[in-house]
Amino acid sequence: MSRNAKINTLLLLAVAALAVLPLVLGLGDHKEEPFAGSDAEAETAITEIEPDYEPWFSPLYEPPSGEVESALFALQAALGAGVLAYYFGLRRGRRQGEERALATSEATAAAGDAPEGD
Repeated sequence: MSRNAKINTLLLLAVAALAVLPLVLGLGDHKEEPFAGSDAEAETAITEIEPDYEPWFSPLYEPPSGEVESALFALQAALGAGVLAYYFGLRRGRRQGEERALATSEATAAAGDAPEGD
């Protein structure tokens, strides 16, 4: 197994552990919604501290359920990952194209310098 394959395997195992360990260890079992987002946690904390608090703004769109909200968040994350992947792929392609063009120009220059046989 190559060095890169070992590193990728270890990274994949680390990501899987980060996803599975909170469930296995029962973190959040004492809560009604154990893995609620930070917005919900902040709203709960604010309501506990100041029950009469009125938000300054209201959302432009309120999803009908938590599942729809999660799906929209996942879509947003996927679009962002796609944009980043496109950008890094474009950069890599340009760099490889420049390297190939440089190698081709060096090869043609070296062939032009070689003496011709009679």
